[in-house]
Amino acid sequence: MSKMNLPNKLTIFRVILIVPFLLLLLGGEHEWGWFKMIFGGIMEYVDFITPAIFIIASLTDMVDGKIARKYNLITNFGKFMDPLADKLLVCAALIALVDMKRIPAWVVIVIISREFIISGFRTVAADNNVVIAASYWGKWKTTMQMIMVCLMIGNISQLQLLTDIVMWISLVLTIISLVDYLVKNRAVMKDVK
Repeated sequence: MSKMNLPNKLTIFRVILIVPFLLLLLGGEHEWGWFKMIFGGIMEYVDFITPAIFIIASLTDMVDGKIARKYNLITNFGKFMDPLADKLLVCAALIALVDMKRIPAWVVIVIISREFIISGFRTVAADNNVVIAASYWGKWKTTMQMIMVCLMIGNISQLQLLTDIVMWISLVLTIISLVDYLVKNRAVMKDVK
């Protein structure tokens, strides 16, 4: 078995960062007793640390892709795990933001439904020995969703209009990228019985 390359390590790192990100986001919001006991010393910095972790995790998405393409380190693991890591990061953040009442639940349901549909589609494709890599629409969708999450974590009242606009753009890109995946890869479904 070969060693895991740097882009794949960055993808795994992105998944690992979800845990401290959620702990800080929800722990800072709900002020859990155990959270204060463990992280009491950094409570005053939670509003800065939480978005910083999300931004770092988001940037690893851009960096791992550039490294993989530049040094020809593209693997099937990376093609599968990179979009999955993005989905885990964004979906975890969105669910937490619903709990914090910063995004309507129906928007998150549409976004997560798209992710389940594409994941199912990828599973069918994998059964037919086809690996479906992320499309440009999917990458734009992920980028806009990450910007939206950053704006919602920040929760700055002066940026509320911008946050709403980015949310609607993210929603539209979510739907466009779903249709794009299904249309471009419809041949995969022909073999399904």
